[in-house]
Amino acid sequence: MHVILIGYRGTGKSAVGKRLAEKLKMPFYDTDELIEQGVGRSIRDMVAEKGWAYFRKRESEIVRKLALLQRGVVATGGGAVMDEGNCDILKKHGLLIWLRADVMTMVERMRDDATSKERRPSLLHDDTFRETEDVLKQRLPVYRGLADFSLDTKDKNIDEIVNAVCEFLNGTGRFVRKESTCQEIP
Repeated sequence: MHVILIGYRGTGKSAVGKRLAEKLKMPFYDTDELIEQGVGRSIRDMVAEKGWAYFRKRESEIVRKLALLQRGVVATGGGAVMDEGNCDILKKHGLLIWLRADVMTMVERMRDDATSKERRPSLLHDDTFRETEDVLKQRLPVYRGLADFSLDTKDKNIDEIVNAVCEFLNGTGRFVRKESTCQEIP
């Protein structure tokens, strides 16, 4: 069973995922990083050269490959859930944790992330705030419908978010708290 983090850019999926994986003593997988490693270029360059359809196809391949693995913490790209096949696979193979924040918080985090601008292409507009609002209109119902657990990450540090996710996981019966960490029951 995977712990799968979903949500828009700037909600903390990668940072939280790394720390959560450490705490759970599970491997961590970031779908965007795996795509970039497999193709040998940034998502921005990949999309500029081959288009969004090419990227989304690579993303679906990674989702299918990760489903074959035993267990891990998976940080998905924000748009991975817009593919019905990806959704089916993710729901079948994991618990989906939706990390969310208000638009301003996400935009500020994207602006503060030095690698975001060079690695991530614009989806619709050059105006990051307007683009985030527009894309979220499509994605929010999908995130909401898929999530087993949802957490607002605004005004929370990584450890607070990880602890809240662990509390949820402990309550599922699949995880138990041991010495201030949550561990999966074999």
